[in-house]
Amino acid sequence: MADRTVHATVSGRVQGVGYREWTRRKAVAAGLAGWVRNRREGTVEAVLSGTDAAVAELVERLRHGPRSAEVTDIAIEEIETPEGLPADFEIRPTV
Repeated sequence: MADRTVHATVSGRVQGVGYREWTRRKAVAAGLAGWVRNRREGTVEAVLSGTDAAVAELVERLRHGPRSAEVTDIAIEEIETPEGLPADFEIRPTV
């Protein structure tokens, strides 16, 4: 069971800049479970689950993103770990 699970919505220039793949790589390196996807309105959405320290570190990194991104806002919501959350970290289709 995860210590902490959050839902993140990231706004700004975050699509078409490698943000999802960058997030997946950082999450895998940190041992986090969850997913990331683009949303049609232009944001990136993610669920991150793992140790408190690992989640906190990735949330801080999401505030900046990869070099080509320009994050203008990030909304973080603490959530219960959803049933069926992947054990690894995946990129999901756009919704």
